[in-house]
Amino acid sequence: MSDEVEPGKVRVRLDLSYDGKDFSGWAKQREGQRTVQGELEDAIRTVTRSSETYELTVAGRTDAGVHARGQVAHVDLPAEVWAEHQDKLLRRLAGRLPHDVRVWKAEEAPAGFNARFSAVWRRYAYRVTDHHGGVDPLLRGHVLWHDWPLDVDAMNAAAEKLVGEHDFAAYCKKREGATTIRTLQQLSWVRDASGVITATVKADAFCHNMVRSLVGALLFVGDGHRPVDWPGKVLAAGVRDSAVHVVRPHGLTLEEVGYPADSELAARNREARNKRTLPADAGRYPHPGSSGCC
Repeated sequence: MSDEVEPGKVRVRLDLSYDGKDFSGWAKQREGQRTVQGELEDAIRTVTRSSETYELTVAGRTDAGVHARGQVAHVDLPAEVWAEHQDKLLRRLAGRLPHDVRVWKAEEAPAGFNARFSAVWRRYAYRVTDHHGGVDPLLRGHVLWHDWPLDVDAMNAAAEKLVGEHDFAAYCKKREGATTIRTLQQLSWVRDASGVITATVKADAFCHNMVRSLVGALLFVGDGHRPVDWPGKVLAAGVRDSAVHVVRPHGLTLEEVGYPADSELAARNREARNKRTLPADAGRYPHPGSSGCC
């Protein structure tokens, strides 16, 4: 599949962040649903005084209530529009966008760049506290309160069995025609001095509800309701387990998206569109082609 930018257009990379609390996710939906994509596309159309809405492509399509600190998107603008507005675009977007979404950088993307397909990893953080008094009121929109003491060492021990390339069907909401094979590069927990426990979850891509399902399973280990080997057994079973709780979205933040060197962008773009299989399942699954969240 070609990803050539149309003649007369410029691909612009946008680095942005948002508080997901009042959004129905990233992707545009039916009328009346407030989304990050909808707000950004409306703002770009307004500040460039365009009659056309220029569609955004994003690295990770976050769900309703999920936050982003290091989200990346791209938009293809007519060359004359970019030339006229590039120097003032950030300031004008800051004046037009609502306070819960900000664009921090807007620059011409290198050849072969695609915010979605060129990414080699996405890193999320999930924050939770088990403090008996609850969550700091100033953090309540970004930290989950878990009303049981949590054993971080036990959660890390259980997480080790989940790292690597696996079929994560047991931890994903199934979507017709989409693979659930992913390479989980990191899954670890750290408690800071304030008592907030942060899970770092890094993978090449994620399927729907994957991060929040993994977190839910590991919290059950941390509070003693399940043994350390339980999340690994759920993974090996390969089917959605009703005992795996999908935790609430407000504790989840997309922290960073990683890309290869500019010279490798086009190759990564092509590779990400190819079929992905496990050795025993050759030919069965199409590549996800996205980082549907989480």
